[in-house]
Amino acid sequence: MHFTVITPTYNRVQFLPEAVASVRATITAPLDIQYEHLILENGSTDDTANWLNTATEKDGPVRVISQPTKLAPGPARNLLIRETPADAWLVPLDDDDVLLQRCLYHYADLVQRHPGQPWFVADFLRVDEERRYLPSEDYYAWRFESTTDMLKAIFKAEHFIQGNVCYSRSLFEKVGGYDETIEMAEDLDLYVRFLLAGHLPIISPHISHLHRFHTSNVSIGVDADKHGADLRVIYDKYAEQLQALGVERPG
Repeated sequence: MHFTVITPTYNRVQFLPEAVASVRATITAPLDIQYEHLILENGSTDDTANWLNTATEKDGPVRVISQPTKLAPGPARNLLIRETPADAWLVPLDDDDVLLQRCLYHYADLVQRHPGQPWFVADFLRVDEERRYLPSEDYYAWRFESTTDMLKAIFKAEHFIQGNVCYSRSLFEKVGGYDETIEMAEDLDLYVRFLLAGHLPIISPHISHLHRFHTSNVSIGVDADKHGADLRVIYDKYAEQLQALGVERPG
């Protein structure tokens, strides 16, 4: 099995070294798997590019692709994924987050125990800028009886998914990759298409990563109203399919 952690980065030299170090610290024993950390230097204007040049000189799984002008998240991730093996398992990691040391091991174990299943969802923890745990802010996945039940929960804003996933490149290709026109929640849009294609994720009991809250998060300002607006944009794209399943449009 080959796992690729995908990380577009833009002006994150403050946090990126910890993200990269966390992937380097991965331990997959006793499973014999390969992994790499594929990073897009997305037209940064700070010292990110210089730091990455130094980082790639060290032994380890880091590979960097440079992009001279900043791409939106969807195009950036699509560009990275086009550089992965056709049989790769893909694990998104934001450039300010921290992957747990056994995350890839647990995903690989799930892949072995659930042959033919193309995506998996885990829990994650929220931390502050200094990686201090934020009590009562955990994200926890749960099992649904069907893809329709999960879609209903998503569009009622009762359930959401971020970077706490692992999915096969073949499933990614099957549904058409990230939508390059959507401005926000492009990851959720992708996962909705996974569900519409009939694939319910396998829920893993492990913790995938630490999601860092800080003053320059991309999601700053995304409150309930903004999330609702993003859900309506996604819903309207697939309204005919969703209505046929009895999934109601967010109010």
